Amino acid sequence: MALVVTKFGGTSVGSTERIMAVARRLVARKEAGDRVVAVVSAMGDVTDELVSMAREISEAPPEREMDMLLATGEQVTIALLAMAIEALGHEAISFTGPQVGIVTDSGHTKAKILEVRADRRVRSALDEGRIVIVAGFQGVTEDGHITTLGRGGSDTTAVAVAAGIGADLCEIYTDVDGVYTADPRVVPSARKIDAVSYDEMLELAATGARVLQLRSVEFARNHGVVIHCRSSFNDREGTIVREADETMEQAIISGVSHDTSEAKVTIRDVPDRPGVAASVFGMLADANVNVDMIIQNVSESGTTDISFTTPVEDLVRARRATAEVVAELGARSWNVDESVAKVSLVGAGMKTHPGVAAQMFRALADAGVNLDMISTSSIRISCVIAAEDVERAVRALHSSFGLDSDEIHAEVSPACGEGA
Repeated sequence: MALVVTKFGGTSVGSTERIMAVARRLVARKEAGDRVVAVVSAMGDVTDELVSMAREISEAPPEREMDMLLATGEQVTIALLAMAIEALGHEAISFTGPQVGIVTDSGHTKAKILEVRADRRVRSALDEGRIVIVAGFQGVTEDGHITTLGRGGSDTTAVAVAAGIGADLCEIYTDVDGVYTADPRVVPSARKIDAVSYDEMLELAATGARVLQLRSVEFARNHGVVIHCRSSFNDREGTIVREADETMEQAIISGVSHDTSEAKVTIRDVPDRPGVAASVFGMLADANVNVDMIIQNVSESGTTDISFTTPVEDLVRARRATAEVVAELGARSWNVDESVAKVSLVGAGMKTHPGVAAQMFRALADAGVNLDMISTSSIRISCVIAAEDVERAVRALHSSFGLDSDEIHAEVSPACGEGA
């Protein structure tokens, strides 16, 4: 008997028919002897629809009220799924995130989990023979305010619940078979990866591979939760995400990822003096703006240019904060470029193989792709390029590093954030 947490994204529960299919899968697991907890997202495009309605009311709705609104999507799904399980002759009970003790900070719309108090309530329901259904994507602050965890937050909920109850495995069911060496919609010959380390998956998630949310992988690594990423629509084995060991394939490059959801902000003629960067990025942090890549030009005549990338979803706050920065520091001007993309190579093997960066830059040059910004870690190299070049860049890198397979996956449609 295993204690398993399963997570089903928005596509997987996108209709009542699909909810019934999920219910049958959960019942089958229980009948096989497992104790089952399911974490679910809002149905299909419900979260996007709620966001659109809010935008019709206000261009910048209060974030607290956005969380109150968006949290309703998952509550619909948990109730319907519990009903479906009961209709199949098994007992189920649904809980919201606050009801199972998902305690977060007060960062509305992208709160961070501080504590999970799910053990007693969830285990009590499991001991009664029930299948437990938990709303993903949502939590509550210590003083009782509803929060949401940001896009893909149900992944983090599932991993957090798995850690909180000491589950044997956390299965993330999505509309893909697992993690691929590249997006098969861009590279039809991409290969599915059987197992990948936490560190490599963190880099892939951070650079555009949206099968798993970044924070869910961080939480899994920190708490030793093994993740099995697999498809809701078949029973094939997916990709295991766990601590690296000698049994894993030691590839130089594990995958090529890309991201078209970021914009580049450039502040021109910033006074070049100590503390300026701290002021710029401190004000952005205070505005709850995530910053990814940063580049600062060589100082000329006492001034310099600073560029950074940020998610498009943060642009309203980023524009407001940048305007304040420019006014406070006396910079000349600033601009936003939304026509950029990021392409990245990820692989633990590059630590011990020199020449990876040179090969990457050569492959991109041969493909006619110009580089705007470059960032590296010990197992990743990322480049900001023109958005119109991104698919050509991904295919060139995938081929250059020998990741192509003979099998074509044209039917695979990887999730780009499968609901909340």
